[in-house]
Amino acid sequence: MAYLLGVLTMVVGVPLSIALHEIGHLLPAKRFGVKCTQYMIGFGRTIWSRRIGETEYGLKLVPLGGYVRMIGMYPPWSAKGKTRGGRWTDVIEQARAEARAEVGPGDEGREFYQRPVWQRVIVMLGGPTMNLLLAVVLFGGVLVGYGLPQQTTTIDTVSACVLPVTAPRNATCTSSDRPAPAAVAGVKPGDKIVSFAGAAVADWDQMRNLIRANAGRTVPLVVERGGRRVTLTITPIRDQRWAFDASGQRIKGPDGTYLTVPTGFAGIGPTTERVRQPVTAVPGVVWSQLGSAAALIVTVPEKMVGVGKAVLGIAPRDPESPVSVIGIGRVAGEVASGEGVSAGSSVGSRAASLILLLASLNLALFAINMVPLLPLDGGHVAGALWEALRRSAAKLLRRPDPGPVDTVRALPLIYAVGTLLFAMGALLIVADVVSPVKLTG
Repeated sequence: MAYLLGVLTMVVGVPLSIALHEIGHLLPAKRFGVKCTQYMIGFGRTIWSRRIGETEYGLKLVPLGGYVRMIGMYPPWSAKGKTRGGRWTDVIEQARAEARAEVGPGDEGREFYQRPVWQRVIVMLGGPTMNLLLAVVLFGGVLVGYGLPQQTTTIDTVSACVLPVTAPRNATCTSSDRPAPAAVAGVKPGDKIVSFAGAAVADWDQMRNLIRANAGRTVPLVVERGGRRVTLTITPIRDQRWAFDASGQRIKGPDGTYLTVPTGFAGIGPTTERVRQPVTAVPGVVWSQLGSAAALIVTVPEKMVGVGKAVLGIAPRDPESPVSVIGIGRVAGEVASGEGVSAGSSVGSRAASLILLLASLNLALFAINMVPLLPLDGGHVAGALWEALRRSAAKLLRRPDPGPVDTVRALPLIYAVGTLLFAMGALLIVADVVSPVKLTG
């Protein structure tokens, strides 16, 4: 049941995010006087619609996108704008004619291309901005209202023996395994670390670094136990452990697997507490997550090659590869049911993780739509800015106004990008069925 609730959260959350994205386009368009004939969520056959004023609002069969139809997206034919020659000429001019057919009597001055550049930019940025604001609200709600998990200097677990770093979580010790240094030293769960090797310990990252730097050395360990301080002696061993970067994230090798390094190991694990964050922490977290989303977009070609190999069974699926809506639903289900990294977590923690997942999805929608390629919103913004630059240059050079940018001439690019996005989406759906990304394992 919990798994199903997690999936349903995404079933509702994804279309809602799309709906708010389209509202971000609709409201400023109407405010600036652009005639909007349709507001639709999804694609394919219309399953419900209702006309309010001049706009038809509706839902379509496949809720994986949406659109706001505004009249006059393409300027009318002109000698400057007509595409001459080439097999795309008829297709382009047909698209222009179909767009012009939407403009009826009384629509004069209400076409999108007639709006000033700044208004068109606001209309096209309205959708991504709505996703960004939704992400900020969701991240802020979790950070400020519930808090983020934070490792403390209080000991939660003490390993009885030294097991390989790749051992399963439920692995047990055998008589041939070496005793863990912390168990030998007498460290107990609930001990709060005060100092290690003579250095006062302020947080767990510092403690981990001190352990790793003192492999093979016998050093004093001071803990607080039952209201008093106890001094122990510990000798961390040198063992193969996960490699971490400066931010505390595990490092991957060229083949996509996590790297290990020979380093100090003691056999202790910290407790984790949820700490509410100040409002001022929200922008930094959002910015960091947005950077991760942008980095994923940049590496999409490489990631998709890996996804293709996973589908063909040539290589395992990269846990950090892109996923389709099916993959998002699967991850949400695992989070809600407490599988994998969420095992043993509270209901509140799982709910917070689902909210953060939806927030990350909205950041991804923002980042993707800001790519300056048609038919994405960023492509329309780039076209409007290019028009402003051309007109400013013409005015400065005292040349005739070059007129609006004829975006319909980019129809071949629109088809190419659209086909590529469709192919990528189809490949991800297949991959999420035959070689899914899982939190478990």
